[in-house]
Amino acid sequence: MVDDFAGRAGAAAPARHERDSDTPPALASETARDRAVDALRAFAVLGVVLGHWLVTAVVADSGTFRVTSPLKYLPHLAPVSWLLQTMAVFFFVGGRVAVESRGRARDRGAGHGRWAAARMTRLFRPIAPLLGVWSAAAVAMLAWGADPGSVYALVKLVWSPMWFLLVFAALTAATPLAARLHPAWPLAAVAVCDLVRFGLDGPPWIGWINLGTGWLVPYCLGVLWAGGRLDGPVTRWALLFGGAAATAGLVLWAGYPASMVGVPGAPVSNQAPPTLAAVTFGLAQCGAALVLSGPLRRLLRRPALWALVAAANLSAMTIFLWHQTAMIAVTVAVLPLAGRALPGLHAVPGDPAWVAARLAWLPVFAMALAGCLAAFHGRGRPGRTRLKAERRKGARAR
Repeated sequence: MVDDFAGRAGAAAPARHERDSDTPPALASETARDRAVDALRAFAVLGVVLGHWLVTAVVADSGTFRVTSPLKYLPHLAPVSWLLQTMAVFFFVGGRVAVESRGRARDRGAGHGRWAAARMTRLFRPIAPLLGVWSAAAVAMLAWGADPGSVYALVKLVWSPMWFLLVFAALTAATPLAARLHPAWPLAAVAVCDLVRFGLDGPPWIGWINLGTGWLVPYCLGVLWAGGRLDGPVTRWALLFGGAAATAGLVLWAGYPASMVGVPGAPVSNQAPPTLAAVTFGLAQCGAALVLSGPLRRLLRRPALWALVAAANLSAMTIFLWHQTAMIAVTVAVLPLAGRALPGLHAVPGDPAWVAARLAWLPVFAMALAGCLAAFHGRGRPGRTRLKAERRKGARAR
């Protein structure tokens, strides 16, 4: 199974080539698929996982749990969020993949409705097992007398990242519109919303318009990338340095938060809803992705590296859905065993020692996530038999 690639990355060279050849044809063909796109998606998944694991703290306090962040107590660590906030890369890659997928579907005679329905099914079907597990867990915890506030905090921690799927689904359905829309238009809409919200004391709800328009900017850039309109080096470096300069200016002189993730208790968040600073930061990330795409293609000619990227892509949805559950499972399970709040796990993240301890817990979170992958990868998703047949067909063709 391709899911086992990451765990056997250190095997001998023949085994690496075997794993590479076992990759499904949909991921194995260099002519049909740009491996840099898959590498960027894997990077985005890694950023989400590490971001949540590093900037989220479930604090145990007198038999209850509450969620906070080390960035609340250690604001000088805000630059860490610049590396871990990778949502713009998701939408950038998503725009390219969607427009290419829709083009192939159109060539086969499939209409937009049929194509969009298939994409929505693939996007939302894997949520069913998570919904079932956490519904049962919440009922069980409440039945055993758990504090309702603690149960709510844990359930919210799992479900809060699901906003991404809703926005991504809406933009996917609107791909024909995105294909005709220049990203400058949604960027201007974000700027206007922020001007009304912050500069003219407009109603706070107006900022939520940016939940659509803000992520439409990298999505539209992904559409342009698919059409070859971002291939020039000037465009790539202009996005990178222009976006970075604009973000720095907004943070230094316009009062936007330095953190690119939400911080509990902060008066303004760059993510809920997205601000102009978050969008310009996304422009810089898109530029960096374009600059790195060439070197990534060359690196991924190596079978072992490509096997890891393929494994991450084939498990991306499961990783995204279950990584918070893995962290919570370790946090809750260890507390009664330890008999006290442990640094980096249950304690208040108020000093650098907590950060060091949290880094030491990351391998344990990873093992718990591996257990979730083993239990839930592929569940709620059709086509496992078809995928195996596709692998065999690809092997016979070689």
